[in-house]
Amino acid sequence: MRFSRRCLFRQAGNVLALLGLAGLLQDEGLLAPVSADDQIAGRNPLAARPAHFAAKAKSVVWLFMNGGPSQVDTWDHKPELNRRDGQELAGFDLNTGFRPDLAGPLLGTPFKFSQHGECGRWGSELFPHMAQHVDKMGFIHSCRTESNNHSPALYMINTGQPRMGWPCVGSWVTYGLGSENQDLPGFVVMSDPLGRGLPRGRANNWNAGFLPSAFQDTHLRSKGEPILDTTRAAFLSQAQQRRQLDLLAALNREHRTASPDQIDLDARIESFELAYRMQSAAPEAFDLSRESRSIQSLYGLHNRICAPFAGQCLRARRLIERGVRFVQIYSGGTENQQSWDGHKDIFGNHRGFAAETDQPVAALLSDLSQRGLLDETLVIWGGEFGRLPVTQMSDSPGRDHNPHAFTIWMAGGGVKAGTSYGETDEMGLKTVVNPVSIHDLHATILHLLGLYHETLTYRFNGRDFRLTDVSGSVIDEILA
Repeated sequence: MRFSRRCLFRQAGNVLALLGLAGLLQDEGLLAPVSADDQIAGRNPLAARPAHFAAKAKSVVWLFMNGGPSQVDTWDHKPELNRRDGQELAGFDLNTGFRPDLAGPLLGTPFKFSQHGECGRWGSELFPHMAQHVDKMGFIHSCRTESNNHSPALYMINTGQPRMGWPCVGSWVTYGLGSENQDLPGFVVMSDPLGRGLPRGRANNWNAGFLPSAFQDTHLRSKGEPILDTTRAAFLSQAQQRRQLDLLAALNREHRTASPDQIDLDARIESFELAYRMQSAAPEAFDLSRESRSIQSLYGLHNRICAPFAGQCLRARRLIERGVRFVQIYSGGTENQQSWDGHKDIFGNHRGFAAETDQPVAALLSDLSQRGLLDETLVIWGGEFGRLPVTQMSDSPGRDHNPHAFTIWMAGGGVKAGTSYGETDEMGLKTVVNPVSIHDLHATILHLLGLYHETLTYRFNGRDFRLTDVSGSVIDEILA
């Protein structure tokens, strides 16, 4: 990095002039306050930052049931729907679902419901393990969204907009708070563990959009080594690799000085450094054999049916306890019957996916609780929309998409345990009490993390954008 004496004096003179100008402007009170973006610039963008106010949760595990689980077959008990099984639903709008030509009469649930816990929460027989934890959960029965199609609905619940190209919740959270472990990613995504593909819309569901690339997710592979190339090449010593990275960082910093508008350079430098640090931290974090046999049994690692999802839930706990800020786990892949998208055979579809996920999710709640981590970890369960109470005509009865009503539960992280918010009508078709929009849901998640959803903004193309766009209200009733 050699340069001439003349270049040195020229650059030093420019700096001194700017320092003098800054001093004059400061004395006159003309300098703008330092923004969050300015505080991030020039240092590790994933460094931990203080919340706007005292937070209840430090991290998030979002258990995403991709495809749209049926609220009336899981957690939203509707006895009247069963009593009217086979009858026509008067006034039903055929365009509510995705396939209006296949809409039929009312379809009662094939699953038995019973009450659980001190709160008396109704739940179907699909979740015998999760049902043991209802006193830890806060249920929102009145969620609704804008689209009856998978991709827009997935984008909406992940990014707050029904179209691609916007930052997802995990990216917004790491942008606002950074990460408490500088040797691991701040935001991790795990797709369906059985190799059934990515959700509709694919990686657009979890990208950083217009936020700096440093807040992009790290996607873990569903099979084999979770992250490729976390082992140093055999022909490189640690000292040699360190010198390579130092040279790259120096070259990038020099280029950044000459090209200040290329904001992704800081993220590129940090990505090299994070990859270097992960070579020692990631293999240990992902090594489930370090867990006791009792913990492995609790999650179901030895159960052929639920072992794949169990591994992801246990890996999520190991990441959270090491300071990773946001972990999202997907159950279900691309095609209809390869996800919770029960267009036909709602009985077989939901029973199969529940068997894969019930024990691992319950184990995650138990494990976090006994380690003292549940109070500071927000756990979220749900999908992108619900299902209709009428049948979708086929050889094996199923249900079409329902954007007007679905259930999400949250636990830990400042959620009022054993509570319920919102109601749907007696058929489970539409929200009738305390409707909750996706922006309301996002505002509540950010609030539990100590972030004001109206203040967490990023300037892009001349406008301050936020996760909740221009709406959203915190659901105070489910806060502890």
